[in-house]
Amino acid sequence: MPKKSVATKKVGGGIEMYLKKIFTLMFGAVGVTALTAFITIYLGGIRWLVSDGGMTPFFYIVIFGGLALSIWAQARAFSMRPTVAAILLFIYAVLIGLGLTPIIWGGLAVNPASILWAFIIAALMFGFMAGFGYKTAKDLSFLGIFLMMGMIGLILVGIVSMIWTLGGVFSTIVCAIGVLVFALFTAYDMQTLKRSYEVLGDDTQKDQLAVLGALHLYISFIAMFQYVLGLLNRN
Repeated sequence: MPKKSVATKKVGGGIEMYLKKIFTLMFGAVGVTALTAFITIYLGGIRWLVSDGGMTPFFYIVIFGGLALSIWAQARAFSMRPTVAAILLFIYAVLIGLGLTPIIWGGLAVNPASILWAFIIAALMFGFMAGFGYKTAKDLSFLGIFLMMGMIGLILVGIVSMIWTLGGVFSTIVCAIGVLVFALFTAYDMQTLKRSYEVLGDDTQKDQLAVLGALHLYISFIAMFQYVLGLLNRN
């Protein structure tokens, strides 16, 4: 019995360190994104992203460059060193910070308090759904295909909105769906990360998975923040 208790303690400590690494990377990336956006606004970099005629070519390079980097990094997650993967995560966070700058700039101009409220609401939702995904005994794997379809649909709607302005009601519906999809993604990813840790035995793979998990959770948090901000400033 004593040996079993010691082993259990080691496993628990292992997953705690694993989760600590994930959330350190994730919230570090969130901090880099926020810092990038506010420095860009403070230094007047908004003119590189927004012009009188709409978004600049540089904005689209940043957005689609970030999307391409995210897809490539996820595909190569287990074939690169964890340190390299972490660096790519923070580069991605910088690109997302630039991409979010026009939205944050608009929010500060219309309703400055909405930025803080959107962050608080997104953080509370993220914390609740991450805890639910980690603790629940219910298998959430069935959500995977539906969430992926939902995310692809939201990306396509986002691309269309760059060409045509969406109506107020439709935009509100899209934001509400976006919040729901990425809230569920948070729970789904947390359960997947927990189960994957229990299966993987190699420390390098666990470190690689930690960076990949941080990327997934970062995307969900940022997306929730963006859609909540859209709901708060829908008018």
